[in-house]
Amino acid sequence: MSDKLDSTDQAILRALQEDARNTSSEEIAARLDTSGSTVRKRIKRLEQKGIIKGYSAQVDYDQSGYPLRMLLYCTAPIPERGRLVDEILQLEGVVSVQELVSGDKNLLVTVVGESDDDVTPVAQELLDMGLEIADEVLVRSMRSSAFGGFSQQ
Repeated sequence: MSDKLDSTDQAILRALQEDARNTSSEEIAARLDTSGSTVRKRIKRLEQKGIIKGYSAQVDYDQSGYPLRMLLYCTAPIPERGRLVDEILQLEGVVSVQELVSGDKNLLVTVVGESDDDVTPVAQELLDMGLEIADEVLVRSMRSSAFGGFSQQ
């Protein structure tokens, strides 16, 4: 398998992004006019190469009792930014950290909670780590979809 994904790999990735839990190798194979074993082998190679990093549930935090979603735009010392990501992910309520490469704000931390009382301690812990919180954004809703650049075949 070359470094560039072919249309079969892209179609497999698209199918898995759409519904990995309820889509079998055989269903993907039928869409692609190939065998289930070919699809399974390709999925295994995509996993081994780190292209597929894992499978996880998409949780509706609001419906699961955590209606508050806050985006904290932070500034971290550049030499420490990468090291801090894993540390930040260990904080209670933090669900994601993104490294940003342009502008003053170089980390985007997403926190969920029941109320401000859940988010405020996270903000304080970030400050204690030496980060500056440049902006806070309260998110009303969030939706996502499968990346459209992968072929559908």
